[in-house]
Amino acid sequence: MSFAPTAKKRDLDVPAQRRPDDCPVEAWLAFLGHRWNALVLWHLQGGARRHNELAVLLPGIAPKVLSERLEGLERRGLILRAPIAAFPRGVLYALSPAGKELVGILDRLDLWSRQSMRRPQPE
Repeated sequence: MSFAPTAKKRDLDVPAQRRPDDCPVEAWLAFLGHRWNALVLWHLQGGARRHNELAVLLPGIAPKVLSERLEGLERRGLILRAPIAAFPRGVLYALSPAGKELVGILDRLDLWSRQSMRRPQPE
């Protein structure tokens, strides 16, 4: 009689259950995986944008949700918020140096994932 646990193939792809604060990578992936966060960063890599410009680039996002995502990204130091004094008044959002660094990492992850999808997967 064997007492060794047997793992089914589909169970091998499921990550071990951990609290996000146990691993900073998991905490960041959870934050970036939250709907819209990575897309906002992606759209800001082309330069500073106003709230309404981002809303047009992200069809389906509610204005309140976009404001919440922008606040969260700003709190984490990934974007900068700059009030516009000229008419029409408003706010410009741009990537911070940390945000630019993270977008570079996400671009490399995107490239890696596209290359990995082309590789044959073992049965």
